[in-house]
Amino acid sequence: MELSMLFGSVYIFVLAGFVGFQLITRVPPLLHTPLMSATNAISAISVVGAVLVAGSGHDTVTNILGGVAVASAMSNVVGGFMITQRMLKMFKKEEAQKGHK
Repeated sequence: MELSMLFGSVYIFVLAGFVGFQLITRVPPLLHTPLMSATNAISAISVVGAVLVAGSGHDTVTNILGGVAVASAMSNVVGGFMITQRMLKMFKKEEAQKGHK
């Protein structure tokens, strides 16, 4: 990989991280639950991309970074579904919760 491509990739990564942080910190708490499903979908797309990178067969560093990306994206998906389930339980009635325990 050329040095200019590396700097370009790092620049895009840092810029995406900054923009993502700015967007997430400005979301009001009322909208967190509906946005969880959207972020889970985005994380699922990240998993597909990470699997493609991990299985590309380029060099060892690329395969390791792809594996780390798969693990990170999957933990984000699983954690997102767990949080969504917990938040949805808060909106159920008391009788319905007691009956399913």
